[in-house]
Amino acid sequence: MRRRSLCGIFLAAALSLVWGCAGMDYASIATIAVKTTAKAAEASRPISDSEEYYIGRAVAARVLGTNRLVQDPQLIAYVNEVGETVARKSPRPNTYKGYHFAVLDTDVPNAFACPGGIIFVTKGLVLMCGNEDELAAVLAHEVGHVANKDGINSISKARWTQVLTTLGTETAKQYAGAGGQIISLFEGSIDDVFKTIVVNGYSRSAEEAADAEAVATLRKAGYDPGALSALLTKMMAKQGAGSSGIFKTHPPTSERLAKLKSIAPATETPSKLEAVRTKRFKSVKI
Repeated sequence: MRRRSLCGIFLAAALSLVWGCAGMDYASIATIAVKTTAKAAEASRPISDSEEYYIGRAVAARVLGTNRLVQDPQLIAYVNEVGETVARKSPRPNTYKGYHFAVLDTDVPNAFACPGGIIFVTKGLVLMCGNEDELAAVLAHEVGHVANKDGINSISKARWTQVLTTLGTETAKQYAGAGGQIISLFEGSIDDVFKTIVVNGYSRSAEEAADAEAVATLRKAGYDPGALSALLTKMMAKQGAGSSGIFKTHPPTSERLAKLKSIAPATETPSKLEAVRTKRFKSVKI
């Protein structure tokens, strides 16, 4: 257990380089590297929740390198309230540092779930939503990716094994030799996740699994489970307008929509609170 926590500390320190922070004490970092006679066992272990969190922060920093955040306290608080509501009813209600939701200041509709629970939704996608239930559906889908660990699972297993193997070697004490290699490998891990969630998108099976998790979560949270299929129907109608944003990273195929409608028909009786939620949504909508 102690070795795992030390690895987490090391990765946190490594991220300070990724984020451009200066003043790292190489001698201190060298002392974090632990001797091990079971390098193979250590290298084969899953990524811990704390390591997932630090990787997620680095991915979020990469996203924010090219996107500004919306500076609207009321909207931010509202999106976090809806997001936390669905997260609490998800299969993974608690992450290492909790869920955090933010709105990116771009008209391109999209949403990203960084490992560990940092979730971005764009202003363009919020505008596409017609009510709070549809916004909740978007956030529940992204929470589904976090619950399924889709982002963290996109890291090359060979690369992560090499990170842990390097951490477990005595040569890691000589930080000038091993440290640069670890930083390079760690940046590669961040690239794996960033390219998956922002550039290429998840596989169809991952999207469908997140859809299913979203429907179940919406039901438990008291939202309309048909809201996701309603929103995807809108997205399909607008898909011909371009292939960027969510149309590229979350392709709403007809097969995916058909599966959604089979488990959550859009004709389900809406909640008595839907009118209240819609009014609240419209009062804070951009």
